[in-house]
Amino acid sequence: MDQSAVTASADGASSFTLANESVEVVVDRTLPAAPAKAVVLIAHGMAEHAARYARFASELAAHGYAVYAPDHRGHGRTAGGDDRLGWAGEDGWNGMLRDLAALAELVRERHPGAPLILFGHSMGSVLAQRFAQVHGAALRGLILSGTFGSAPKIGAGIAAAQVIALARGGRAPSPLQSTMFADFNKAFSQQPGFDWLSGDAAEVRKYVDDPRCGFTFSNRLLLDMLRGYVQTWKPRNERAVPRDLPALLFSGELDPVGRNTAAVSELADRYRALGLPDVTVKFYPGGRHEMLNEINRDEVVRDVLAWIDAHV
Repeated sequence: MDQSAVTASADGASSFTLANESVEVVVDRTLPAAPAKAVVLIAHGMAEHAARYARFASELAAHGYAVYAPDHRGHGRTAGGDDRLGWAGEDGWNGMLRDLAALAELVRERHPGAPLILFGHSMGSVLAQRFAQVHGAALRGLILSGTFGSAPKIGAGIAAAQVIALARGGRAPSPLQSTMFADFNKAFSQQPGFDWLSGDAAEVRKYVDDPRCGFTFSNRLLLDMLRGYVQTWKPRNERAVPRDLPALLFSGELDPVGRNTAAVSELADRYRALGLPDVTVKFYPGGRHEMLNEINRDEVVRDVLAWIDAHV
């Protein structure tokens, strides 16, 4: 594991490259003015990138928290070029998990004694769930945004993804992803689009106009992701989550990814049944998938900060 920093900006933000295995993972870092009270590690969602969390990271840093946010394999700058977005190698999902573990190790070296909070959004929230199973002893808290604990017909999706990957090749763009996103948008528009992300049209436009957002996963990465979901939700793996790990789950009430709160509540109920005594669930009326980019995002950030303050 190696890392090299680049020049920091005036607000304490910078980027550096973490060399893990054969992958150069680009990591955004935002530091507070004083030694960090804790470190927040952000795992972003599907078909987006870490820089979209810069506003959130700045708020956290202003309250004394260091923030590290990597571009996952196949995403953002880690992909190595916009023409390579969606390809994460032969073991993309597990590779993302290993990258998070390597970054967590580096964070512990850079901030000895500082508690570590893992924040995951959407796909990143499932990565965070799996991280908590494998490396949960390293965490002081787990925050899951736009999360879910089940996916309807995932077995059929895996079967279809396998057939398509064999027929078209692992690197080819997956036709299943557009169907998935179109289903998410049905409740908000009769046209394909990304209205399901946020009720703030300006934030949706930013996503649409960003060449590193909304790209199509390769057949192999989509298959790896779906298999990773199934692995994460196996009861024997969920039982590995430390019993003393506090968790915050938050979502918009109209988030189709969380099936309008149902898939979030399922996960929270399973965590409580496992014996986790501190599981907080917050649903925002009228909210959609990206609560950090919603109309009431200031309220959401205040709530997240209050939860972190109470747990570090």
